[in-house]
Amino acid sequence: VIHRDIKPENILLHDGRPMVADFGIALAVSAAAGGRMTETGLSLGTPHYMSPEQATAEKEITARSDVYSLGSVLYEMLAGQPPHLGGSAQQVIMKIISEPVESVTKFRKSVPPNVAAAVAKSLEKLPADRFTSAAQFASALATASYGAASIATGQAATATRALRALGMRTLVLVGAGALIVGAVGATLLWRSRVEPGRTTRLMLAFPANQEPRHASISRTPILTQLPDGSGLLYWGAGTSTRSQLMLRSWDHLQATRLPHSVDEGCCVVLSPRGDSLAYLTGPHALNVVPIGGGVPLAVADSGITSVTDLGGGVDWGTDGWLYASGLNGLIRVRASGGKVEQVTTLDATRGDLRHMWPRLLPGARAALVTVIPTRESGDAARAAIGVADFSTGKVEILLQGVRAIYSPSGHLVVARATGSLWAVPFDVGTLRLTGRERELRDTAAAQSGSVDLSLSPAGSLAYTKGVVESFRAVWVGRSGESRPVAEDLHDYTVTDPVLSPDGKRLMLTMAGVDGKLNLWIKSLDGGPKSRLTFDGAVNNRPAWRPGSGTVTFNSDRDQVGGKLYLFERNSDGAGGTRKLELRDARAIGGNVWSPDGKWLLFRTDDQERGNADIMGIRPGVDTVARALVATPAEELSPAVSSDGRWIAYSSNELGRREVFVRPFPETGNARYQVSTNGGISPAWNRNGRELFYLDQAGNMVSVPVTPGPTFQPGTPQVLFAAAQFQANAFVRQYDVTPDGNRFVMVRGESDAAVHVVVVFNFVEELKRLMANP
Repeated sequence: VIHRDIKPENILLHDGRPMVADFGIALAVSAAAGGRMTETGLSLGTPHYMSPEQATAEKEITARSDVYSLGSVLYEMLAGQPPHLGGSAQQVIMKIISEPVESVTKFRKSVPPNVAAAVAKSLEKLPADRFTSAAQFASALATASYGAASIATGQAATATRALRALGMRTLVLVGAGALIVGAVGATLLWRSRVEPGRTTRLMLAFPANQEPRHASISRTPILTQLPDGSGLLYWGAGTSTRSQLMLRSWDHLQATRLPHSVDEGCCVVLSPRGDSLAYLTGPHALNVVPIGGGVPLAVADSGITSVTDLGGGVDWGTDGWLYASGLNGLIRVRASGGKVEQVTTLDATRGDLRHMWPRLLPGARAALVTVIPTRESGDAARAAIGVADFSTGKVEILLQGVRAIYSPSGHLVVARATGSLWAVPFDVGTLRLTGRERELRDTAAAQSGSVDLSLSPAGSLAYTKGVVESFRAVWVGRSGESRPVAEDLHDYTVTDPVLSPDGKRLMLTMAGVDGKLNLWIKSLDGGPKSRLTFDGAVNNRPAWRPGSGTVTFNSDRDQVGGKLYLFERNSDGAGGTRKLELRDARAIGGNVWSPDGKWLLFRTDDQERGNADIMGIRPGVDTVARALVATPAEELSPAVSSDGRWIAYSSNELGRREVFVRPFPETGNARYQVSTNGGISPAWNRNGRELFYLDQAGNMVSVPVTPGPTFQPGTPQVLFAAAQFQANAFVRQYDVTPDGNRFVMVRGESDAAVHVVVVFNFVEELKRLMANP
């Protein structure tokens, strides 16, 4: 409803609450078929509070008109008079159309700067320059940092005028000293003449411990700008196991830590009103939480794919729905929870694997998505930008790219796998490209296809630049000192280090610039590393089978429904690769063998139920795997003790991940909680007298264990701070040497950092560029 007559007389107070009344004009327009009253050239409203478009009898009146009227009311509340005064209604209307509004601080100096800036924005002549909604207006009034840039510009202009007035007298009175004043005046004068839409580029510096989280999972976006354009939300490094949400306002050098710290946080998005957040955690959970803190509400946990899969991303539509990448296409769910609805379906004939990174288009009837093809899932250059039409459920491919956002200038901004940014005209009405694409001057980070873009409603672009995904396998002593294992165990991606049963060889997952994951084996006695896998785009999470010359690992080489399945291969590379038939329809998230090589344990990745179970099978003995630990929670990282009596694992059944131990293989007989301050990734010392894990703070913890028929743990002790080393709640990212004195871990290089570039007035620059081909 467009009220069209917001004024003090139509705002009533009832029990202390303001209520808008008298919708007479709005009803009259509605009764007149929505437009015919304005088509006659009739101005509707009260002169002092009428928007310029109402004053000129524009046919199209939007909610921004009511924002102008509400700003006029607030102006009068603060200044004691409306923005424009005149001897007649005609004079007032002419001033509304032609004269700028004086700052409210001229009449009331005590008005806070952000309030003055918000009032000024609400009273802009052009509707496009105002707040899009009353909610945005309210947010600006409540945000102390709002409008810092415009306030600074106004102060500079005031100083310039003062220097101009004093310039000649100063030269006469103080002679040479006036040269200094003249230089300052010239600088401020130059600034005052800068065109309003001038584009400015800045690379942000972040204090220690406030840096954006390193994109170790390369396809994870970490940035989102505030709706009023006053700052940036980003995921920062909390601990090795948790991510911390940060707020960086443009008028502050320090970031503020918000009360949101989660396991593997991803893809934060603000509600249209700006009062709540939605984000993904783990492979399943879509969460909603008030921006000021509180208990997150998990609104969906089935079919969501995020940071541990090739799909991900979430957006919050103006229609109140959350849109996210799902297992079978784009899905949506109400922000309050409820039934998950399928919005798009994967095109099997085209070979779609995922519809990723949804970005809602104006009107919320369609969205931009990144289409990942099944057969090229590891090659970011084959990804494409598509438009999802919600009315048909189909996704039409537009052009190649790894991520895209819509600019209100009528263009798509598209990132290529190389990191180059392009723009192309796009019609929201027809959902079609309408012109040729052009390369922009900006280049984002693009290691393994990682590109992060965020465009604020105010027209500022933020993107990541210079992400160096460089990792190295290192030896770490029990006191935390580290050194490289070998110079050739260093690449853009290094994960999953596992030592052979005799401790003489190291197997790990590595990937170069093409992003394809393969297994490599390194003899620790010297010599070059050797590649073990060559097929598929994903080969990871390996395990040695004791007493044999084989290794087992996950792979996508079969490409059945885009899932990873378990395969085995001789560790010397001889012979072929064999798929293990586990007779379990669920995807496999990782595997490990019992020390005697008789039991194969694997962790399922059940997208349908949103959990993970630990299963076990004795190859050659069992035909069907048995459930070892299967609850509604997520059970991860199984590890069997050297004597075969106990199985350790982590679970979030208590609300956060902790380490537990059960008897093996009769796991239902008992359960012992080992960690009390959060815990993931348990591993046994091969002497059977010690259990290791990473706690919530990212420390390597040792728990003494007394061997015997019952499990007798001692007091946990912190060995060293391990936050600098790679960690993953779903798959253990370290191993222990046979003597228990060292760990093999993965460390990010010192130059591995996320640089953030902000381009203020980017949309204005984009308009100029695209208007002059």
